[in-house]
Amino acid sequence: MKFGKGFKKHMVPEWTDAYMDYNGLKRLLQDIRQFKQSMQPPTAIRASQHRLAMHRAFSGLNLQASNLQNQGDIEDQVIAVNTTQRDGSRKLYKTKFLMQYEEGGEKEVTFFNKLDNELNKVSTFYKNKVEEALNEAATLNKQMGALIALRIKVEKPDFDDSSSLKRLSMDIDGTMPVRISSSSKDITPGTEHVDLTLGVNKDGSCQDACTAPDVITVITTDSSSVCGEEVKSRDFKRDPLEILDHVKINNPCESPVSTIKGVLNDCKESDLSFNKEEIRKVEERLKLIFIEFYRKLHLLKHYSFMNLSAFSKIMKKYDKISSRSASRSYMKIVDKSYLGSSDEVTGLLERVEATFIEHFSNSNRREGMKSLRPKLRREKHCITFFSGFFSGCSIALLVAVVLLMVSRKLMDKEEATSYMENIFPLYSLYVYIALHMLLYASNIYFWRRYRINYPFIFGFKQGTELGSQEVFLLSNGLAVLALSTFLAHLHLKMDLRTRDYGTYTELIPLVLLTVVLVITFCPFNILYRSSRLFLIHHLFRCVCAPLYTVTLPDFFLADQLSSQIPAIRSFEFYICYYGLGEFSQRRNKCHSHDVYNVFYFIVAVIPYWIRFLQCLRRLFEEKDVSHGYNSLRYLMTIVAVVIRSAFELRKGTSWMVLAVVSSVVATAMNTYWDIIIDWGLLQRQSRNFCLRDKLSVSHKSVYFAAMVLDILLRFAWLQSVLYFNFGSLHGKTVSSIISCLEILRRGMWNFFRLENEHLNNVGRYRAFKSVPLPFNYYDADIDKDD
Repeated sequence: MKFGKGFKKHMVPEWTDAYMDYNGLKRLLQDIRQFKQSMQPPTAIRASQHRLAMHRAFSGLNLQASNLQNQGDIEDQVIAVNTTQRDGSRKLYKTKFLMQYEEGGEKEVTFFNKLDNELNKVSTFYKNKVEEALNEAATLNKQMGALIALRIKVEKPDFDDSSSLKRLSMDIDGTMPVRISSSSKDITPGTEHVDLTLGVNKDGSCQDACTAPDVITVITTDSSSVCGEEVKSRDFKRDPLEILDHVKINNPCESPVSTIKGVLNDCKESDLSFNKEEIRKVEERLKLIFIEFYRKLHLLKHYSFMNLSAFSKIMKKYDKISSRSASRSYMKIVDKSYLGSSDEVTGLLERVEATFIEHFSNSNRREGMKSLRPKLRREKHCITFFSGFFSGCSIALLVAVVLLMVSRKLMDKEEATSYMENIFPLYSLYVYIALHMLLYASNIYFWRRYRINYPFIFGFKQGTELGSQEVFLLSNGLAVLALSTFLAHLHLKMDLRTRDYGTYTELIPLVLLTVVLVITFCPFNILYRSSRLFLIHHLFRCVCAPLYTVTLPDFFLADQLSSQIPAIRSFEFYICYYGLGEFSQRRNKCHSHDVYNVFYFIVAVIPYWIRFLQCLRRLFEEKDVSHGYNSLRYLMTIVAVVIRSAFELRKGTSWMVLAVVSSVVATAMNTYWDIIIDWGLLQRQSRNFCLRDKLSVSHKSVYFAAMVLDILLRFAWLQSVLYFNFGSLHGKTVSSIISCLEILRRGMWNFFRLENEHLNNVGRYRAFKSVPLPFNYYDADIDKDD
């Protein structure tokens, strides 16, 4: 793989704009190459290339000549790099091309101007991110101090040994580095910073802070010395339990109990209760924070390495194309920049590893590193094989079902209508679910193709997210299971020899449903257990809305449920058909039961009601009025769904008029929200006409086609009101087709919704999830000391 493709592939998706524009610099080099080639006749070009090839072949034999070439004065005459300082500490690099008056020199001047801009951009971004990491390290230092003190208080309440107390105090102060100093040239004169990596011995020499963790050295310097000629040190040795007098437990109202307490008490903080359950919760949250912080540091280190490699590669290309030797001089400047010289991230990585292993893994390095560095999921050949095998089986079974129905002339018989009324709702459930899973597999494929970071957006645990092939395998496996059961059911139903066992035949769909539910809720570590638990967990949070804090997976899943109303009604039909004994008489009179009709309304409203409550919860927490408008949209949708359901059951002109009016209003609001808010399209001042500034898909026609399809499919409900005539198609078949069209619309909506979310993260360089801190400090003096 060429470096350019590998560079793009290994970028942090949310930081794409902050990386060096390698392709843009390559295009400038191509312009330089074309100009130089245009200045020479073809024969001269071939002769020069031949001489250059011979030079490359034989230059390596003369080591002395090679060294002279690298150490000569020629490259010093090509460029001169000047360093300026802005805003006190920000360094800017400006390269002067000394041969700009040569023919074509302005193109090389443009190249170096672009190169300087990229170096300044990358260095500034990297420095800002490192400073954020250092500030976060300081916060984690205080959190770990409170955790250790809490452990002492709970596990050893009568602890009063002075020597051990001093040692534990040293552990608290040296848990995490508040600041890891960079090289001396990065210390701004006249500023004060905290340094935990270097202590000061009695003789004035520097020592590692790990050997003296009880001393926090505050260095005030106006020179370039790391240890400093003027050192003011202060020992923060204190009673480790004193810190507990200045902290409270942070309650982010993530559970139903904390939500109710927060509403009644209007308080998100509580005093320490000093019990082991409290320690366990704090440790779990801090463990997640450390894992996420460690991942951030690794991405920062990889960001630095990739950009340094890109600068080296592009300068080598410049030397090759221009036949000059400027790379060595420029790379010296790159290595001296903050991007190439800063070692703070490496130091933080080592300290985070040591702290995590000691305090969260019982000093077991293997288990600690396993938690910090989860293994990435690898593509398996067996997944590809079984995906193709099951897809072929599902197609063959579908053809067999169609041929059996045609050969038996099932649709021409009088009992066909009653049979379809009974059997179709029982098996259409799997059609809807399998289709939704197939669309989700295609969504994952295109998200990966266009570098949309869906695992981060959904909050999947690293290494557990399913790929498109895994989801495709599951959807085809479900299709094979459902189609084979339906084929067996159909054969037994039509066979005269098995008609005496009709009651047992009707139990086949119930057995199939039981098998699917058992697999879904199976607690054993089989069939992607982590993904199943993730789905069940967020489904439970949706059902309990608004008692849980609303996250993106919660409202995204609720939106999926709103497109699966026919599937949810199939569950209701299962309960009626088998619970009320309708299957024994092989008849469908569920709509004659008032309870069934009431739940027929409720089931259709549940997904929209969940979204309504979620919007109210977000409005209460975030104070964003847009969530209020969104809740109003779902309220209008609930009204439209209820009126349409009433029209299906009661009929009548007045119900039809009410259904049309309410549905048109709700559809107009939903369409506007889809295109303008969820997809972020139709922006007036966008660089792309009627779209948005940033697009993941290069073909703009895709977005216009998606908007048109969304509008058309949004009005598919007209079939349930106006009853268009589709010839010989059965009414249940038509309604199922309309339901499948809504699922197709939802699959299309999923891609553009997540694309817009990803681009918002890119605009804010947001590549990490935030975990609430367990402790809140409320004493200013303690904060200042720490």
